[in-house]
Amino acid sequence: RRRHLYVIGQTGTGKSYLLRNLIKRDIDSGAGVGIIDPHGDLVEAILGLVPRSRLKDVILFDPADTQWPIGLNLLEATTPTEKDFAIQEVIAIFQKLFLAEHLGPIFEHSMRNAMLTLMADEASPGTLVDIPRIFTDPTFVRQLLTKVTDPLVRDYWEKEMLKMTEQYKSEMLGYLISKVGRFVENSMMRNIIGQNRSSIDFNDIINNGKILLVNLSKGRLGELNSALLGLIITAKLQMAAFRRAEEKNEEARRDFYLYMDEFQNFATDSIAITLSEARKYRLNLILANQFIAQLTEKIRDSIFGNVGSIVSFRIGPDDAKFLVKQFEPVFNESDLINIDNRHAYAKLLINGATTTPFNFVTETVKEGSLDEAEKLRELNRQRYARPRAEIEEMINKRFRPQ
Repeated sequence: RRRHLYVIGQTGTGKSYLLRNLIKRDIDSGAGVGIIDPHGDLVEAILGLVPRSRLKDVILFDPADTQWPIGLNLLEATTPTEKDFAIQEVIAIFQKLFLAEHLGPIFEHSMRNAMLTLMADEASPGTLVDIPRIFTDPTFVRQLLTKVTDPLVRDYWEKEMLKMTEQYKSEMLGYLISKVGRFVENSMMRNIIGQNRSSIDFNDIINNGKILLVNLSKGRLGELNSALLGLIITAKLQMAAFRRAEEKNEEARRDFYLYMDEFQNFATDSIAITLSEARKYRLNLILANQFIAQLTEKIRDSIFGNVGSIVSFRIGPDDAKFLVKQFEPVFNESDLINIDNRHAYAKLLINGATTTPFNFVTETVKEGSLDEAEKLRELNRQRYARPRAEIEEMINKRFRPQ
């Protein structure tokens, strides 16, 4: 699976059964596992299946648990390469979330300078919540500039901003702040993305084989909130994987299996880089979705150019025309369209060689313990979360006039 696994199938055909079994086996074998789940059912099922020997390895990120928010800061970067990647990802995230609108070069330029300013103080980096403030509070900008050494960034605030007419500045800032503001003004999101330090150590998760369970149920969070948090976590995991380049011995890098259901919601074009290069970083992707049209052309081409193994549950005629090339001559378009629920076709890459396509049926899934799941949830709160009142007081203190 270092060459990744792609699972496709219409809703209700059995993808979740397969993923649950694969995840359970990875956990039981002691592997590092991450799950990004936009529905919540998969994560909830796995919670009750974690063996007692691995309870301390589990990190549960559940934003809907609003009384115990876990911090998540994408602007937490140390090297110039990481800072550049974080900035590119934030811009790509907003381009993806507001696809119908043209954000344009001014948005990118302003956001880039704002984020570079907020990241200048590595001991106490700013957050996405600070972006609206940086454009409206001159005192706040002056405080931040004491840490900024990049002359181009200083010029943006000290020269470029001063040359803007008030009308132009008002239009540009109103547009920019409205995009970020819809997350900042939501108390649940603010308490997560407004913390200076992430509560979760993503380097530790990947390097030491932890179990990261991310419940991004769109029904409880809202589609935009779910997508933003998933995109941030995906970016943080990619940053942690790329940092492994510092480990010269490739064989010393531990395999980490990242499962992403409905992954098109959480993938920017950087996932294409991960698909092509992640093998050397041992970040092994298991990507699932319902149909190919959900993918951008770049991501689609990267999947079918780099993924070693493919599993197809029942799909529609358009996808069958495209995918039949992967399964011919053993199976035809009619086979791909008419297969029963919980049955699938597979073509696997094993030891560098492609197998003859075959069909299989998913195993019955064991039900987890609700009591064990609740114990794990409480343990997780104590280890990684902080009380809501404490977080809100911390954020409010940062925003009080000095």
